Amino acid sequence: MLLRILPALSFALIVGAVPNPQQAKPGGQPKCRFSPCYTQAQILNDPNPFISDVLYWEGRFHQNNVSYNSYNGMSYDGTLLDESTGLATAKHPFSAASKEALQIMLYAHAMVGSPQAARFLSPDNTGAAPDMAMNIMALKLKTYLRFNETYPGFGGFLPWFTGDSMDIQPTWDWVNRVPALDNGELIWAVYSAIQAMETSSNRKYQNLARQWQAWLDYIKLTAAKVFYAGNGVVCAVTDIGDQSFPINDPRQTYKCEGSGTLNDPYEGELFTWWLYFFGGLSRKDKDVLWKVKRPQLVSVEYKMGGVGPITVQKGFWFSAHEQWKVMEIPYYDVDLVKRLFTNAERARTCNSVVTKVPGMFASVNNSTDPTTGQIIGYISNAGIPSIANQTVQEVDVITPYSVFPVVLIDNAVGMVWWKNMADGKKMQNPYGSSESTRVDGTAMSSFVSWDSKITTVNAILGGVSDLVRQKMKTDSIYNEFISVTQREYGAVFKNLKGENIGLCLPSKKVPDRGLVDYTQCQ
Repeated sequence: MLLRILPALSFALIVGAVPNPQQAKPGGQPKCRFSPCYTQAQILNDPNPFISDVLYWEGRFHQNNVSYNSYNGMSYDGTLLDESTGLATAKHPFSAASKEALQIMLYAHAMVGSPQAARFLSPDNTGAAPDMAMNIMALKLKTYLRFNETYPGFGGFLPWFTGDSMDIQPTWDWVNRVPALDNGELIWAVYSAIQAMETSSNRKYQNLARQWQAWLDYIKLTAAKVFYAGNGVVCAVTDIGDQSFPINDPRQTYKCEGSGTLNDPYEGELFTWWLYFFGGLSRKDKDVLWKVKRPQLVSVEYKMGGVGPITVQKGFWFSAHEQWKVMEIPYYDVDLVKRLFTNAERARTCNSVVTKVPGMFASVNNSTDPTTGQIIGYISNAGIPSIANQTVQEVDVITPYSVFPVVLIDNAVGMVWWKNMADGKKMQNPYGSSESTRVDGTAMSSFVSWDSKITTVNAILGGVSDLVRQKMKTDSIYNEFISVTQREYGAVFKNLKGENIGLCLPSKKVPDRGLVDYTQCQ
C-alpha cells in the first residue's frame, strides 16, 4: 500500500478549526468558494465529496465563448477574468491540438456514460451528457474536415489556430508550420473517443466513430510525410512549403524547422508511437526511432532535505506537464513504469514540503498585471531543477494542475494538494480553479484555461488509457507496445530507490498578502 506521509520527517496534517463542507444535494450546486470548507483529513478520509464539488465548478468553464465555440465545436485556449468579480472578460480566441486533446478525452468519458464526466458537463441533467459530447464531436469533425479542404498542406494535422468563426485558420505565427507534440496528444485522444463511440449500442455514435476513423486513417498516411525526416529523426515543428498545396503536390515541401527534433521521453513520445505503429515505416526506421530517443531516457536520484534517494526519470524541467503521456496510453500496464512514475510523485510532493512551497510546479501562465489585466507571460521552465536537464528555472509560481500526475496515483493526496493551492486568495472563480498563484501570495493569474484545469479533470476521470488499451488490442498493437516499453525502460532503470517513501502532504499555506477573493465566487 502506498504511504501518504513521509514518517521520517513527520510532516503533519494541517487540520485547523475549519467548518464542515457545505454539502449540496446530489446533483445540486455547492458553494463557489468550497475549497476552504474542507480539511485535509476530510479529503484523505473520503475524497469523493470534494471531487464532486471540483467537477461541478470546473464544469462551469465548459461553456460557449469561455472555453469553446459551440458553433464549430472547437476549443479556445482560455479566458481572462475581471480582477474584481472573476467573471469572463476577453477570451483567447486561439487554441492548439493539445487543448483539443483535453476536450476530446473528456468527451470520450462522457460518451461511455461516466457519472463524473456527466457531473462536469451537465450536472442538472446528467443523462444528457453523452449526447452533448457526441454532438460537439460531430461539429468538431466537420470543422477539421473543412480545415483540411482549405489547407491540405497540413495533412490533416492542426497548427495553432484561431477558432472564433465557423472555420478555423492558422494563427499568424503558425502559417506554413505545424507541431508534432500537440498533434501526438490529439491523435491518441481521438483514438480513445473512437473506441468510446464504437462500443456504444447507439447507431449514431457508431456512425460518428466510422467518420472519425476515416480522419484517423488519413493521418496515418500523412504522418511520416509531414513529420519524419528519416534516420529516426522526427521534426518537432515542420515547415510546410505552402499550406494551400495538397500533400502530394509536386510543388509541396516539408522540412524540420531548424535543428528541433522530437526525441523526448515525455509527452512528445505520443507522436513517436503513432509513427511507430501507423506511419508505414520500415522495420529499420521503427528501430532507429528508439535508438535516437535513448540518450534522453536517463535515471537520476532526488535527494534533498533528508528525503531520498528516490529514483526518477530525469525531467526536462520536471514540470508536471511532462507526465501527460500516461493519461493517454496504458504505460502503467508495465509495472516498472508505474513504480517509476509513482516515485516521480514522491519526489514532486516531498520537494515542495522540503522547500516549504505550498504547491507544485508545472509550465503555466504567469500572474496577471493588475494595471492592464493582461497575463505577464508564460512560464515554461517550472519544475524541480535538481532532477532536470534544464536547471535554470522559475520556481515562484504554482498551479493547481500540477497535481494531475499525483491524482493518477492517489486521488486523495492529489486533491489535498489541489485544495492547498485553491485555498489561496482568488484561486477559485465562477469557472472553477484559477490558473496560478505566486508562492508568496502577492499575485495570481486571473485566467482560466484547458491546460490548468482539464488536465486535473481528466486525471480524476482516470485518463483515457483504458479506452486506448481496448482499441490497441483490437488493432493488435498492444503486446508490442508493452514489449517495447519494457525494453526501453528496463534497459535504464534496474534498481528503483525510494519506493518505501510516502507521498508528502502540504505543510505550508499560500500566504494572505491582501488579495481579495472574487466577488462572484463566495
